[in-house]
Amino acid sequence: MFRPLPFFIGLRYTRAKRRNHFISFISLISMLGLTLGVMVMILVLSVMNGFDRELRTRILGMVPHATINGYQPISDWQSLSDKLIANPKVVATAPFIQLQGMLTHDGSVAPVLVTGVEPEAEKTVSIIENHMQSGSLDNLTAGDFGIVIGELIAKRFNVEVGDKLTFVLPEASVTPAGVFPRLKRFTVAGVFKVGAELDSSLAMINLDDAAKLNRWQPGQVQGVRIKLDNLFEAPRVAWDLVSQLPGDYYAQDWTRTHGNLFAAIKMEKTMIGLLLMLIVAVAAFNIISTLVMVVTDKKADIAILRTLGATRLSIMGIFMVQGSVIGVVGTLSGCVLGVLAALNVSQGVAWLEHTLGIQFLSSDVYFISYLPSELIWSDVLIICGAALSLSFLATLYPAWRASRTEPAEALRYD
Repeated sequence: MFRPLPFFIGLRYTRAKRRNHFISFISLISMLGLTLGVMVMILVLSVMNGFDRELRTRILGMVPHATINGYQPISDWQSLSDKLIANPKVVATAPFIQLQGMLTHDGSVAPVLVTGVEPEAEKTVSIIENHMQSGSLDNLTAGDFGIVIGELIAKRFNVEVGDKLTFVLPEASVTPAGVFPRLKRFTVAGVFKVGAELDSSLAMINLDDAAKLNRWQPGQVQGVRIKLDNLFEAPRVAWDLVSQLPGDYYAQDWTRTHGNLFAAIKMEKTMIGLLLMLIVAVAAFNIISTLVMVVTDKKADIAILRTLGATRLSIMGIFMVQGSVIGVVGTLSGCVLGVLAALNVSQGVAWLEHTLGIQFLSSDVYFISYLPSELIWSDVLIICGAALSLSFLATLYPAWRASRTEPAEALRYD
């Protein structure tokens, strides 16, 4: 079987038990460092991908992908909805009215954004029905003045389905007795939990009840919410829809309301990736010190090979093969361990919490109560490719030094 000289000798050097055990130890440390660096990088990026997925699913499942709003109350929202749904990128639509104010109960006050919704239409554009802890969105019937609140609001006021809350609008009413804020009594019709700040700042009421609070005519709405097949196209699609609509409308999309949050997550993932890559780089460049010591230890062997006719390029190839083997074994080991860890970290942390009786991610503080993980294979390929490239680059200088060894000088004292 044909085996080129550099590969044959380089692999022999890798497998051989060296007389200098310190060099063997450094080689092992370099390999383990590369393995740990690759494994940690895959695991951390997978966890960050998991958090990004949860945020995108939960927050963007509740807030509108885009909205078409009128400068004046929209009377015929059904025809507007029909025009919007005709666009192939629009999956579903639902009317809405938004009111900002405060909820009060037994002396406690909480700011809240109350959204008037049509329950059946809202189910097509929102994930709220899948996250109801008690009650239902169907309980929001016109005229009953029911309200669906987030779990954190319910905990703050210590209320449940059937209890009463008072909604205070930031608008005063002038009466003969003086100026009074506008108040309305609501009955809790349901409690939802989706996570993040939405559980403490969002509430929903029936669309007709919201119109009455705004002193609008029945059937008038503020705008139409849109669910898209690709939420990342929301700015362009919303602009296209508004430009094609007759009348005076304007568009908003999630990148204006929550875009900064996802931009921050993306930047954080990039920065953590770069920092972890430095760990991989340190482990990879440990190969340099390993090969430098190997070259010093093998000077006599190099000299003999040169006298037997080995070229400088062959000598260089021998030590490049030896260093590359360390890099390949370390990278592949880290890749396998990292993939296994990323696929099982959620179950592992859950088992650890159960065993120790400690909850690392409390739902009272964080928007989820478990450690999410999403393995993206493109990240794995980039990490492994970068680690292999750094490992290969680390072999060049020691291999070049080995190729410059002069036989007479190396054998002078042997």
